[in-house]
Amino acid sequence: MRKIVILLLLILLLPFQIGLAQQPTKLNSAEIYNQIQKLNFLGSVLYIAAHPDDENTQLISYLSNETKARTGYLSLTRGDGGQNLIGSQLRELLGVIRTQELIEARKIDGGEQFFSRANDFGFSKNPTETLEIWEKDKVLSDVVWAIRKFQPDIIINRFDHRSAGTTHGHHTASAMLSVESFDLANNPNLFQEQLKYVEPWQVKRQFFNTSWWFYGSKEKFNKADKTNLIAIQTGAYYPSIGKSNQEIAALSRSRHQSQGFGSTGSRGEEIEYLEFIKGDPLTDKSSLFEGIDTSWNRVKGGKPIGLLLTKIATEFDFKNPSASIPDLVKAYTLMQSLDEKHWTSLKSEEIKKIIAACSGLYLEAVAQNQEATPGSTIKLKIEAINRSSIPMELIQITAFPEQKTIPQNKPLNNNRVENISIETQVPQTIDYTQPYWLDEKGTIGMYSVNDQKKIGIPDIIRQEKVVFLILINGIEIPFERTIVYKYNDDVKGEVYNYLDIVPEVTTSFLDKVLIFKDLKTKTIGVKIKSGKDNAKGDLQLELPKNWLVSPKSIPFNLEKKGIEQIVYFEVTPPTKSDEAVAKSVAIIDNKRFDKEQIIIDFNHITKQQVLKSAEAKCIKLDLNVNEEKIGYIMGAGDEVPKSLIQMGYRVTILKPEEITPEKIAVFDVIITGVRAYNTIPTLANKQTILFDFVKEGKTMLVQYNTPDDIVTPNIAPYPLKISRDRVTEENAEVRFLNPNHPVLNTPNKITEKDFEGWKQEQGLNYPNEFDASFTPILSSNDKGEKPKNGALLVAPYGKGYYIYTGLSLFRELPEGVSGAYRLLANIISLKSPVTLPTQNIKH
Repeated sequence: MRKIVILLLLILLLPFQIGLAQQPTKLNSAEIYNQIQKLNFLGSVLYIAAHPDDENTQLISYLSNETKARTGYLSLTRGDGGQNLIGSQLRELLGVIRTQELIEARKIDGGEQFFSRANDFGFSKNPTETLEIWEKDKVLSDVVWAIRKFQPDIIINRFDHRSAGTTHGHHTASAMLSVESFDLANNPNLFQEQLKYVEPWQVKRQFFNTSWWFYGSKEKFNKADKTNLIAIQTGAYYPSIGKSNQEIAALSRSRHQSQGFGSTGSRGEEIEYLEFIKGDPLTDKSSLFEGIDTSWNRVKGGKPIGLLLTKIATEFDFKNPSASIPDLVKAYTLMQSLDEKHWTSLKSEEIKKIIAACSGLYLEAVAQNQEATPGSTIKLKIEAINRSSIPMELIQITAFPEQKTIPQNKPLNNNRVENISIETQVPQTIDYTQPYWLDEKGTIGMYSVNDQKKIGIPDIIRQEKVVFLILINGIEIPFERTIVYKYNDDVKGEVYNYLDIVPEVTTSFLDKVLIFKDLKTKTIGVKIKSGKDNAKGDLQLELPKNWLVSPKSIPFNLEKKGIEQIVYFEVTPPTKSDEAVAKSVAIIDNKRFDKEQIIIDFNHITKQQVLKSAEAKCIKLDLNVNEEKIGYIMGAGDEVPKSLIQMGYRVTILKPEEITPEKIAVFDVIITGVRAYNTIPTLANKQTILFDFVKEGKTMLVQYNTPDDIVTPNIAPYPLKISRDRVTEENAEVRFLNPNHPVLNTPNKITEKDFEGWKQEQGLNYPNEFDASFTPILSSNDKGEKPKNGALLVAPYGKGYYIYTGLSLFRELPEGVSGAYRLLANIISLKSPVTLPTQNIKH
């Protein structure tokens, strides 16, 4: 019977679980007391915006830590379309990173994290386009689902639903969907498929979190009439932890490392402003929860619990938190007797964490290895210790998903550790570990998640758990722990990772884009990695019939788990231009394994495994290149050097300190990576050297930078001002302003066809003011906008060329966009400047 009850509990909690930290959370007395206070507040706020880093961490922290409200952040997207300052991951891999950054931020500010299925497809200039690409009804359904599941009393929008065209289309769309959902969430006739799991819900009131940013400047905001605004003093100080609310918020915001949002905390008074949008207006602006019962009285039969929790908080002994355990167990028992499920389920999980913290109850299940395959046996080391004088007994341990229960009936005496070894079988049908929203192929604007219960869950859904059934004061309480793997690092100390379920074998191409400039055969490398011992089979390379592959298959035999082997195929392209997707497939016992394992591992987030189809793009194209030697200065991180090597260039990565006249003299071309002038301060002192390099007859190509935080105003040898101009419609018409310029003709003839098939955008942050020495090459614009002529600017300087481009080469080259390769080859091949007739073009 116990097994059935525990299994049912896990199933019920699955849609609502929040990703757990790898490192076990260990609360001190001040943190325990704060959590006890939160137990006695039954009010909730849902903050809604479009992206990771849109949220106001100061307000989230205040509502969670000062007001004690349950506070959630619904980010409609996972930030897939942004840039990455810490690595080369883009698109869905960047979305995985930014998802984890949000989860880490919420651990700091006390909020909870949720998402919709919307995909951040890149910058959008209006909400109409956004909602069309997002498939509005689906995202609207997700917002309604989040409201019904979270049951917020209050919704706060980050953005103004009335500001179409004045900000990012995703921003306005998030507010529009929130406002529309306010009434729809309580309509039982809408999205009825959700009602198997949740009930209709009416939010009490809705606000817009306005600020000076929406008024254009602080000066304008200071002068504005704030009669209808609600002012919240969020500059609280928490003496028990020695931090101001702003300091906590800054720590939270600084988790967004991939976006460069490191923030410095402040102290003192600070005000946040809210504008009332919908629902019951406030008569007393001092409380957002006016007219809302936030005590246990809002739950039928809950009054005794509230009184008991008040007593626990009043009598809490900071030197001996375990003294509160008998009353905490009583409160837990009372919660289990209530018919209401929403608040009692949430508070039951909270109070269990408090009981464990008060008693120093440490429970852990550690796997012998970090990876396991379906059908394998996992050896676990179990640790259980009670560090209090409160009598406890370990009744049993149940391993999931096997549902294997092992009776224990062991007393947990004060500070006496119990170490137990068990084994559990991984089901053959278990899903591999990876972000669930990547399991199925989605669209440009939406991830495909067909299981309603999964929608909105922030993190990877991990099935490998252990439930400890502990008897405390005569009451059996289940404590769930996700299985982890840990080891000791000589520098970092104890390092935790989660247990991952992996395929028996994974494969990956050494190069994701393979360029065939002629009919010559190329050697293609594929890496095979074993997920288990004795992985034996054959590797095949699948390509269309007009591409010749030799040999047909290659046998492999990997004796030990984790071993890698590289094998090589010979591939001959067709005679005509063509693009094809090569697939790497391993066959073991007639089973196909076609996944590539991608590991994302940064110190500030939980290590992630992503499994994608093991594919590479093969391109036979008309591409002429010369033999230039290239020095590449990495910026925020991109894959452009790999693409240059595929094109046949000799590429050397230059460190900033290596930029000396002697070192760079050996190169024909210097290329600066994405946002190099935003991220490498020492470049400010290297400009004279680089410009002299150009002056001597060489070429310098500078890729896009943002106008903020430029390390030097002299980014070019002539005046040039970077703006926020961009062309987000990747298929927008491209016009040639100087069709006879060598960059459009030599060694490849560039045509309009070379701008077909671009991904996400054409370019961003184009210069909108530039010296007459620059020749603008291309003109393009989004629908209804004026032409943007700053995408590609070429200027002769001395005997050489300086080129600035905002074209998104860093996106297009890894995607195998043929025209991007051809245009880049022409840029690199520019030689001695030529004099061209000037044209009357407005800059």
